[in-house]
Amino acid sequence: MIRNVSRGIALKLAQTLFFALMYAAIKLAPHAPIGEVVFFRCFFALIPLVVFTHYTVGFRAAIKTQKPIYHFLRSGIGSTSMFFNFMAVQLLPLATVTAFGFLQPVFVTMLAIPLLHEKVGPWRWGAVIFGFVGVLLMLEPHGGLEALTSLRLSHGVAYALTFAFLSALVIILIRQMSKTERGEAIVFYFMSWGAIIGAIVMAFQQPVWDLGTVFWLIVCGLLGGFGQIGLTYCYRYAEPSLLAPFDYSSMIWAVLLGLFVFGEIPEPMVLAGATAVIAAGLVIVWRERRHRLSRPSAAA
Repeated sequence: MIRNVSRGIALKLAQTLFFALMYAAIKLAPHAPIGEVVFFRCFFALIPLVVFTHYTVGFRAAIKTQKPIYHFLRSGIGSTSMFFNFMAVQLLPLATVTAFGFLQPVFVTMLAIPLLHEKVGPWRWGAVIFGFVGVLLMLEPHGGLEALTSLRLSHGVAYALTFAFLSALVIILIRQMSKTERGEAIVFYFMSWGAIIGAIVMAFQQPVWDLGTVFWLIVCGLLGGFGQIGLTYCYRYAEPSLLAPFDYSSMIWAVLLGLFVFGEIPEPMVLAGATAVIAAGLVIVWRERRHRLSRPSAAA
């Protein structure tokens, strides 16, 4: 890793901004069926990715893989999570979708126990519980605890929670893949399979081809591609635990875009819940960093 913390932070902030703008572009094409949205998002994201890798590591090196079956599995789960994510974006305010997305580290902590056989101590278990308290706060404007226990969540909330869970599963899988696979290869095969799956689903729907919709969907794809580049390369300059807190800047972009572009005023309970979930995520990041720092001394 070439250590350049300021560059890593800049790339991370750019990534969160590009993804927030991508969500806004999806909301500006409200009548597009979900298959069409996923196809444009993935297909046009390949353009900046291919161009960028051509001038850096080289395209052939970028797509070289040792475990193609892992890419197939990651792409299937990742594409499914993308469908749920974009359906949530179409139905919920940007700030609400973003807030539920912050549950990823909470779900990762829970999934790491059975899948990676990691030991989770009281600090991280406390963070998981506190994170779910935040979820209950965010659910309050959407039916509260009664909606959760009766499984009568609104479609948008159900989609957002499903996305957070599936994306956590993807993160667990990428942890395993990163031992042998390049980040560029993981992204390339995911986007390629996502475009294929989106095209198949789109064939059974009624795509919208008016100029405005197509324009915003192309913008969505290009923004997603640039965001993916920022996500892939920021970790080459700074540690994930150092960059993780900057993920939460996406809430700032979501609130600003929702307010000034769509006239969405965030629910106070959603913001309170998001604050709790962010706090839980930061505790998890802090504990993981402590564990990594203690391993060398324990080995010695």
